[in-house]
Amino acid sequence: MQMTVDILILGAGWTSTFLTPLCDKCGLTYASTSRSGRESTIKFVFDPDSDDLESYAVLPNAHTILITFPIVKKGAYERLIRLYTQTHRQEGLKSDLKARFVQLGTTSMWDGKRLKPDDPVQHKWYDRHSAFVPTPRAEAEEELLALSPSVPTTVLNLSGLWGGTRLGRNWVGKVAPSKEALKGKGSLHVIHGTDVARAILAVHNDFDKSKGQRWLLSDGRVYDWWDIASAWGSKPSSASLDGPHASTTSENEDRGPQAAWVQELMEESGVRALPRDVELLGRALDSRDFWKTFEMSPLHARIEE
Repeated sequence: MQMTVDILILGAGWTSTFLTPLCDKCGLTYASTSRSGRESTIKFVFDPDSDDLESYAVLPNAHTILITFPIVKKGAYERLIRLYTQTHRQEGLKSDLKARFVQLGTTSMWDGKRLKPDDPVQHKWYDRHSAFVPTPRAEAEEELLALSPSVPTTVLNLSGLWGGTRLGRNWVGKVAPSKEALKGKGSLHVIHGTDVARAILAVHNDFDKSKGQRWLLSDGRVYDWWDIASAWGSKPSSASLDGPHASTTSENEDRGPQAAWVQELMEESGVRALPRDVELLGRALDSRDFWKTFEMSPLHARIEE
C-alpha cells in the first residue's frame, strides 16, 4: 500500500526550501518530486500528452498536492488529476482522503504592458478579481479552477519572489543596466519565501476557504524601482572588490551608477521625492483579500537587501 503524506510537492525547488522546514516545524509530513530524483526526492516528470500511469504509481497518497511548475497545455490539468486519481484508488484508504490541488502561479497575468509591450501603460490597481491577460498559462489555470468543487483546487498567483538565494540587491544591475532601462521601470511587488510557505499551509489547513479560488499574493506593498535603485545601486563587480585599487574605491562607485541616474531622472521628470506616487508606477497589486480571508499578515512585510 502507498504511503500517505500531508503534502506532496510536485517540483522541488526554491519554494520547497522554505516549505519543508515549516512542515517539519508544524509536524506535517511531506514528499517532494524532481525530474532527476535528486536529494531523496521522487523522480517524476509530468508529460501533458501522455496517459502512462507508471510515473504516477510511485507517488504517495496526499491530502494536498502542490504543483510548483507552470502548466500551459489545454486539458493538461484534467490529465494529471485523472492519472493521479486512477493510480491511488486502493481498498483500505480512508474514505475522506481526497486530494486537493494547489497551483503556484504568477502575477504577470495582470501586467498587460509586460505581456503586450506595444500596449500603453495602464496606471491602475489590480486585485484577484481583476481582468487579466488570457495567456496560455492563465487559461490553463482557469481549467483547473473549473474542476472545483468536485475536485478541490486553488491557484496562488505569486508576485516577485525573494529570500534565501534570491537577494533583492542583486536585481538592480540586471533590471536597470542603463539609464534608459531604469527610466521605464515603475512598480515592483514581492513576497518572501517564508510567507509563500505560510500561505500554502494556511490553504492546506482550511481548504474550504480556497476551493475554486484564485488568490493574489504580495507583501502588501508597492515598491518604486527608482527608490530601490537609488538606495541599493548595483552589486559591485569582482574587479572593484578584489583589484589593486579596491581600498580606494569609493562607496558610490561600489554602488554603481544607478543612484546618479535616479537623480537625473527625477530632475528631468519633475519628481520631487521618492517613492513616486502609485499613479506614476503603472500597475499596483492589492493582495489584502488573501491575508484577510486567512486571518494572517506577512512576516516579511518589507523587502530587504
